Amino acid sequence: MSTDRHIHPVQDRLLHRSAKEQLLGQRGAVVWMTGLSGSGKSTLAIALERRLHALGRYAVVLDGDNVRTGINNNLGFSDADRTENIRRIAEVAKLFAGNGAVVICCFVSPTVAIREQARTIIGTDDFLEVFVDTPLEECERRDVKGLYAKARAGEVKDFTGISAPFEPPTAPALRIATAGLSEETSTDALLNFILPRITRP
Repeated sequence: MSTDRHIHPVQDRLLHRSAKEQLLGQRGAVVWMTGLSGSGKSTLAIALERRLHALGRYAVVLDGDNVRTGINNNLGFSDADRTENIRRIAEVAKLFAGNGAVVICCFVSPTVAIREQARTIIGTDDFLEVFVDTPLEECERRDVKGLYAKARAGEVKDFTGISAPFEPPTAPALRIATAGLSEETSTDALLNFILPRITRP
C-alpha cells in the first residue's frame, strides 16, 4: 500500500535558502569529486574544507568510506547498490546545499550515468563536477588501502579500474591532473575554482 498520502513536505514553510546563504555569507553548492580509488579525492577534500574554513566558509565533506559505515551501510557494490548509494548521497548533498553549505563529495561514481543521476537530483546550477584525474598506475602505486593488490589477487570483486569500468568525465567543470602536482598546488587549483562560485553577488 502506498504511503504517499501520509507524506506532507514542509519546505514551503521553512526559511528560504537565500536567508540562510545571507547568514552564512556564501552560496550553497555541491563539489562532486570523481576519480579512481587512491586518486586523491579525500585528501583534496579534507584540504579544501580546511582552507574554506580558514576563509570563514561553511563546508561539509561527504566521503565514500564514511557514508558506507553509516547511512549506506546496507549497500554493497553491485550496479543496483552503487546506483542507490549515489542516489542517497545526492539527496543528502542537495539538502545541505539548499541550506547554504558547500558540500564536498568524494565518490568514485564510476559511470557517466551515475554522475548524471547525481546532477539531476542536485540540480545543474549547484552541481560542480571535479575530475581528480590520476592514472591507474599511480593509484596502484599509492594503494593507500591495499585494495588494488586484493583486486589483482581476485579477493575484491567489481573493483573500479581493475574488474569494473571507470568512465572518465568528458566535460567536467574542473579537471585536476594530480600526478606530479603537490597537494598544495592541487588544493590551490580547487580553491580558486570554487571560491567565485560560492561567493554571493
